[in-house]
Amino acid sequence: MKKKLLSLIMCVSLVGAMLVGCSGTKDNTPAANNQTNNQGENKGDSGAKQYRVAYIARTQSDSFAAWLANEMKAAAKDYSDITLDVFDGQADDEKENAAIENAITNGYDAIIVQPNNGEAQRPYVEKIVKAGIIAITTNARITGIEGASSVDADPYKQAAVNAALAVEQVPQNGKVVVLNGPSGNFHADERRKAWQAEFFDKRSDVTIIAEDIANWNKDEAMSFMEDWITANGQIDAIISMNDNMAAGALEVVADPAGILSYGVDGTAEAALLIQDGKMTSTCLQSAIDLAKLNMESVHKLLTGEEKQIDVDIDEVLITKDNASQYVDMYKERGLIKE
Repeated sequence: MKKKLLSLIMCVSLVGAMLVGCSGTKDNTPAANNQTNNQGENKGDSGAKQYRVAYIARTQSDSFAAWLANEMKAAAKDYSDITLDVFDGQADDEKENAAIENAITNGYDAIIVQPNNGEAQRPYVEKIVKAGIIAITTNARITGIEGASSVDADPYKQAAVNAALAVEQVPQNGKVVVLNGPSGNFHADERRKAWQAEFFDKRSDVTIIAEDIANWNKDEAMSFMEDWITANGQIDAIISMNDNMAAGALEVVADPAGILSYGVDGTAEAALLIQDGKMTSTCLQSAIDLAKLNMESVHKLLTGEEKQIDVDIDEVLITKDNASQYVDMYKERGLIKE
């Protein structure tokens, strides 16, 4: 009798354990966690479709790229049906491409790519499209990928507004140095084209005494500028394809107010330098606007409202006359401390 009772107790315990196990264990596969479905079929507690979006940032070490990544996170909060994950490409093509492949493997509903080098990322964005996942390239767009959308700014216009100012400001027979972004990068190449057409072709008296690729990097720009000052002495203007490089070059100039300097991005640092009279001008490439437009676009693509989107934000010239309003803007967003 005791044996029968013990056997019955063990049987009941085993069944109870099985029931607890079935109700308390989660399948760790993405589908079971409602985290993946390229068509947005997964549903959260509210029953609404939920979407997972990956943002592959070019790097977090560049001031503009870091600003954009933070603004993407902020803009995503406006969409209750979107979860945004941000990944750092670390300004390395192999690492960025690996991050794209991982996002594909992990079944994100959409992948937004900020290329480090457009041509290096092109095959991987094509893989996103081939996998049936929504693809957006941004800052800078990669053109000519069928099925991929883009959100960007017009880099030619960004440089052209600075160049128009420089035509009037650079002294006769001026000596200038040029800091370029990575070769093959859409923004770097288009900005340099604009400077050629809108400034150098119009000011044949100006001499480029030094030019090199500083890869958007402040430290590289500082190193080049140190060498150029030593080798050439007087330099009348720094023409830079972004603010980060311009700011780096200015750090080694004894009197920043005594040299003209032009950039692009309208970063918080550049706005402060311009307000303080240490930098001449920049073109605002608003990370706030880019992020909002990216999230608006990806939401329209995910929900089927649009099938293809290619849009640009506006370009705004920042000079001493209006720099203070952008400094105030950055203070409000916590990017400049009081």
